[in-house]
Amino acid sequence: MSEHPVAAWSEDDLGVEGRVLDVVRAPADVLSTVGERVDPCSPESVQMAADLVATMRVSPGCVGLAAPQVGVSAQMFCVDVSEHPKTRGHHGTFVLCNAEVVASSRNEKAREGCMSVPDLTGDVKRASRLTVRGQLPGTGEEVEVETSAFEARALQHEIDHCQGLLFVDRAAGAHAIYARKTYL
Repeated sequence: MSEHPVAAWSEDDLGVEGRVLDVVRAPADVLSTVGERVDPCSPESVQMAADLVATMRVSPGCVGLAAPQVGVSAQMFCVDVSEHPKTRGHHGTFVLCNAEVVASSRNEKAREGCMSVPDLTGDVKRASRLTVRGQLPGTGEEVEVETSAFEARALQHEIDHCQGLLFVDRAAGAHAIYARKTYL
């Protein structure tokens, strides 16, 4: 069996150097705006993919970053949960463009945080089994990612960013939002 295209993907495939970008914070308008669909093969998308990975890598504790979080209203994000202690299974580092959930099940509540809402965490109910369809940057190859547990949560969090939603929008209410105790 060959390796899944997402697991085989690397930012090196993009052929451009990623730049570290500033992360915007709520209530920036871009964080509450539905992102534009992107051409995954355009030079701008390829550069953005590299920039997202570079920015995620230098941000302690960060397991995902979406284009709106760096001020770009686009449906693109990167994820890498491989180093997180809650991770069971994962696909390594990857970027998806125009991603959408095609199947989900087993909702579970868990605590989430976000670089764009650095002072808060919240309890959010999300599917723990997930199938997402999207396109790889650079090639435009359409892929489906089947995942579960922590990686599934991270993907849903980033897809929400692309749809103009923050985790606080998904929390059950004010009683499910907390001041962050640990700063990374």
